[in-house]
Amino acid sequence: MYEMTDLLKAEPNMDSDDSRDGGRYDQGTTSPLVKHPDTEPKLTTFTKALVTFAAIGGFLFGYDTGVVSGAMILIKDEFNLTTVWEEVVVSVTIGAAAVSALAVGTLNDVTGRRPMIILASILFMAGAIIMCFSPSKEVLVIGRLVVGLGVGLASMTVPMYIAEASPTHLRGRLVTVNQVFITGGQVIASVIDGALSYWPWGWRLMLGLGAVPAAIQLVGFIFLPESPRWLILHHHHEKARRVLTLVYGKGSPYIDSEYENISRSAAQQDKGKQWVILRILRTPAVLRAVIVGCGLQMFQQLVGINTVMYYSATIIRMSGVQDNSTVIWLAAVVAFCNFLFSLVGLYLVEKVGRRILTLGSLLGVAFSLSFLGVGFLLMSINSPVVTQTYPQAGVCNTYHDCQQCILEDQCGFCFELDQNKVVNNSSCLPVNNTNLNYATVGPCSVREKGPKAPEWAMEYCPTSFGPMAMVGLVIYLISFAPGMGPMPWTVNSEIYPHWARSTGNSLSAMTNWLFNLLISMTFLSLTEQITRQGTFFMYSGIAVVGLVLIYWLLPETKGRPLEEVIDVFKKPWCCAGQYSTGSPYSPLGGSTNSSNDQAETELECYQAQGSKEATSK
Repeated sequence: MYEMTDLLKAEPNMDSDDSRDGGRYDQGTTSPLVKHPDTEPKLTTFTKALVTFAAIGGFLFGYDTGVVSGAMILIKDEFNLTTVWEEVVVSVTIGAAAVSALAVGTLNDVTGRRPMIILASILFMAGAIIMCFSPSKEVLVIGRLVVGLGVGLASMTVPMYIAEASPTHLRGRLVTVNQVFITGGQVIASVIDGALSYWPWGWRLMLGLGAVPAAIQLVGFIFLPESPRWLILHHHHEKARRVLTLVYGKGSPYIDSEYENISRSAAQQDKGKQWVILRILRTPAVLRAVIVGCGLQMFQQLVGINTVMYYSATIIRMSGVQDNSTVIWLAAVVAFCNFLFSLVGLYLVEKVGRRILTLGSLLGVAFSLSFLGVGFLLMSINSPVVTQTYPQAGVCNTYHDCQQCILEDQCGFCFELDQNKVVNNSSCLPVNNTNLNYATVGPCSVREKGPKAPEWAMEYCPTSFGPMAMVGLVIYLISFAPGMGPMPWTVNSEIYPHWARSTGNSLSAMTNWLFNLLISMTFLSLTEQITRQGTFFMYSGIAVVGLVLIYWLLPETKGRPLEEVIDVFKKPWCCAGQYSTGSPYSPLGGSTNSSNDQAETELECYQAQGSKEATSK
């Protein structure tokens, strides 16, 4: 076993920029790693505990995104929220998460992963308490902002912490556990929403109960160690060895080989004090990895997943369900589908790989979004017409059918259904801003509301095509959950070298939250401006663009040690995705037939790229 001083003596001269980040280093000739034993290590009890407590951060992330969907129905009634305020309450958490995800990159490098996860737990607890006791919508927004800071910290740090403490052959599966906890948090949130939806004050408990898992995580991390890779990078070698012993089990031969490989990689990549961003820009392989990582996070949001989760209750209302409690329970069914098929991703990630899961997922997402668009188009075409008008209805009198009426924020559709479910005596009436369950005039107004009063709809139109929205939601989640849900986080946790891992994950997490914010802030407005069907068709088109780009740019990383993953990005763009699934992974520098075949394929790709460049000149 090398000591660290011997190791540094054994390394090649790494003083010049060209030898490490330009020239030979960036073309794929890293210092060879120590070969691991042939037998795979067992998953220890310690590793299970570490992943479980870390993934509670994912549970809190999922709980927050899930609970707000049902809580907003009650909050909207209590505080009489307009569309703008509804979007602010949802989106302030996302904006805060984007800011904290960017800021925490440097803090992760300086203080470590463990302190950041502890800080995230404290912020979750504080935000949950503020929201529970908020006397006004302004205080509620402050609580949502505090929770958002915790969400940003956890979303960026937890996958990285798990990846750095996981055995190579289980890394993808263990990082995906975080996504399973996210979807599990959404399921629990939906069930709690349903159970508390019968009381007007139920939203306070919905939001406040998030403090409980945050407290559990806080207590757990008091006893858990720092990531072994962070410890080695900061010269805490004995502590790192003790953590690796806990991860692999006492006496495991993997302890020495893993410690040796991490130490070699850390010594090779140590470049002293530099701006990491500038170093990324000067290192082509790492810059490619950052572009791919941020692109995955961008497309995860641009295909509308958090729109579906945040506004699932609203979309279910759009499908024609009126009762608040029924809407919330159906949202729980939607969340359960998301959780169930996240388990499929957990099973497949180390079998079929990250790339195939991602591409198959995007294909299904594009189809399901088109299906939703067609469903809302049919609902629009078959929208009931307005048959009665009232002089006091103002601008609402200008709309001639239900679809036009409900797209106006200040109007709702009032109607009667006969025994054959045919709409009669329909009208478009202004909403009573002091009580959104009534109109200001006509048969749906407060003063005329009675046991045989007509129905009042602000978010849906009565039509036989309404169930298509629910079917489309389920197909969407079946497609999204195994691939585009966990893979952006899994891939980002493993594609960067030590010195760029915190910054790369920070940039990609910030990208995720910024596009999350963009989609969440514009969804309701888009449905009013380009209609609901137009919005979902737009998301479907974005999914197709993402499918094409990811096909060409995303390589396979399954089975590679963290210290070697960056090497797959040292190929030209033309090779990143096209040749990544042709051969199974073998360690760099190996002499197996599969690695020789892969090298020949990559050489052909380089030659093809060179021919293209020569032709263009």
